[in-house]
Amino acid sequence: MGKMTRCPWGSFEVLSETRGHKVKRITVEPGGSLSLQLHHKRAEHWFVVAGKGEVTVDSKKKTLQAGSAIDIPKKTKHRIRNSSAENLVFIEVQTGEYCGDDDIERFEDIYGRV
Repeated sequence: MGKMTRCPWGSFEVLSETRGHKVKRITVEPGGSLSLQLHHKRAEHWFVVAGKGEVTVDSKKKTLQAGSAIDIPKKTKHRIRNSSAENLVFIEVQTGEYCGDDDIERFEDIYGRV
């Protein structure tokens, strides 16, 4: 499989990547949170396979746990936070004209990234 990449909130591994889509396995450690962000050129689908987390999409909050999923349209602010004592693991499917990691606009980040 792909290379594991460490982040302040946990890690991710790219499982598949071709023109028009990318698939990642993302692990968010307890207390970890992705930044409030949006992407201009891609939509995302998150399917939780382990753990539990709180997702924000625009101003709506929803709790996700293993077996649940959410769709995030492009140009929509979103984030996920691990709200449990175990790892939150989800599969992220990105689709769009560009799926590069530099297509990110951050609005809030507990780790000080811009």
